[in-house]
Amino acid sequence: MIKNYTFLSFLFLLLTGTQWLSAQQVKVPIDTIITTQHTATIKGSKVPYTANTSFQPVWDEKGNPIASLYYTYYKRTDIKDDQARPLVISFNGGPGSASVWMHIAYTGPRILKIDDEGFPVQPYGIKDNPNSILDVADIVYVNPVNTGYSRMVPDKEGKMPDREHFFGVNSDISYLADWVSTFVTRVNRWRSPKFLIGESYGTTRVAGLSLALQQNKWMYLNGVIMVSPTEIGFEFEGPVEIANRLPYFAAAAWYHKALPTELQQKDLDVLLPEVETYAVNELLPAVAKGGYLPAAERDAVIKKMAYYSGLSEKTIRQNNLAVPFDYFWKDLLREKEGYTIGRLDSRYKGMDVSLSGSEPDYNSELTSWLHSFTPAINYYISQELDFKTDLDYDLFGNVHPWDRSDNHAGADLREAMTMNPNLNVMIQSGYFDGATTYFNAKYLLGQLNINGKLDDRLSFKGYRSGHMMYLRAEDLKTANQDLRDFIENASKNIANGAKY
Repeated sequence: MIKNYTFLSFLFLLLTGTQWLSAQQVKVPIDTIITTQHTATIKGSKVPYTANTSFQPVWDEKGNPIASLYYTYYKRTDIKDDQARPLVISFNGGPGSASVWMHIAYTGPRILKIDDEGFPVQPYGIKDNPNSILDVADIVYVNPVNTGYSRMVPDKEGKMPDREHFFGVNSDISYLADWVSTFVTRVNRWRSPKFLIGESYGTTRVAGLSLALQQNKWMYLNGVIMVSPTEIGFEFEGPVEIANRLPYFAAAAWYHKALPTELQQKDLDVLLPEVETYAVNELLPAVAKGGYLPAAERDAVIKKMAYYSGLSEKTIRQNNLAVPFDYFWKDLLREKEGYTIGRLDSRYKGMDVSLSGSEPDYNSELTSWLHSFTPAINYYISQELDFKTDLDYDLFGNVHPWDRSDNHAGADLREAMTMNPNLNVMIQSGYFDGATTYFNAKYLLGQLNINGKLDDRLSFKGYRSGHMMYLRAEDLKTANQDLRDFIENASKNIANGAKY
């Protein structure tokens, strides 16, 4: 690895070095770049690249910095003309989550050391990612305010900006659209095909950004990738939300061998379509009837739900067909093994102090992930990207209260697609994700394609893992290839022109 500090970075450190190292106050860089040079082997070929670990400001309407966003930008260096080379702009979710997850576990050139199923191993560290999409696209990982090293910046009087400028659905989209436009200008990538990828709440972010960039910055995108999407502003309450749980319940129960033998012997690809059909065609109308559902029909529905979910008929009856997620995670293995299962990835087991109760004591999958990610990202940034600081890297930052009102991100994405014939959307979901379920993700596609005319630009990919499906080695390879195919196919369409 060759280290190359830019003049701006050197000047910044020279002028502010005493403050940077001060024990009294840790300063946040406002506008600086540290560049290192690397080589990766991806899909069997050598890929040279630079990594810029950097800060870029957010300005107010008067041009004063009010925040500084930390990002890492990977650029392949053996491409003579990047006019046709795609740029992928990557966000994680939370809200309040740093970009660490997809950065060092999914698409980046270096990933954390874990076993093939995604569990932590020691000694913790980083290894090469032979599946990274850096061979086909340059990538920037963005940390919104109060995530990673990104922070608000005080004015000359030491007063911090209004938190409402950053911490809400629409304010988040607004300031990030400004930031992205500035970044694309700085790195001279206006001609390149551009893609947004977001995970979890980051899907709300990128859905809203698709229209904000298009309408306010005149930046037209080629693709939006939503990994483990939230509702992105669409309504899921009532019977739809209740019925949509069952396919996930079936997937998690199948994984833990908690289903009847005849179901357990079916492959997941056979079982889930069967459960999906039942959920839409029979369970949904039954739940919608509520107390008007005849007793005989109710008994039949309870029996069928127990059959597909691994739960007892008693549990389903006592919950009036609407078994809460928390209770499912606590109850599925309560009698069989005495463990709970994870929320974000139900493959993971947890151990509660008491078997009784209606919800797990903790999220078993998140505890496992923090074992791996925290040491890896702190080591990687300081030792391989050569950024030294006393700032804490906030995997989960203080962004609350978060204003969730007037969330129209999904409708914005739909509108952006109607106006931009070159805008394609792909959803990636893990079957064992209980936080943002795969069947809700499929439901999203129907909301985006409300007029039935977007079939050729919408796609869904499912994986046999959870929220961060890329932690499982087999899915890491498959999911990155799905990204690679999506990016290449969407980029090719440019030659046909933006027309219907």
